[in-house]
Amino acid sequence: MRILWSPLAIDRVAEIAEYIAADNPSAAENWVSTVFEKVEELKKFPEIGRVVPEIDNKSIRELIYGNYRIVYHVEETRLSVLTVRHGKQILPVDEIKA
Repeated sequence: MRILWSPLAIDRVAEIAEYIAADNPSAAENWVSTVFEKVEELKKFPEIGRVVPEIDNKSIRELIYGNYRIVYHVEETRLSVLTVRHGKQILPVDEIKA
């Protein structure tokens, strides 16, 4: 299974890392590394994440990591990371372009 990151997902990871780095640069580096590791694990178990409640589409799932939601789309041969959001944020439907 191939993993593709959307430009929005990459931008969100960078924004969150920048926010964390303001207080603790090494924590930001660790956070980013772990996010990428967690997504890599999805290659083996792509349906481990739950269906995104506000989308209710079995192919749109999210993996919870700390306070963040890693939202992704599962297809037959690839997994697309769509966005990364804080857990308290409602996912705008326009961010989901699967």
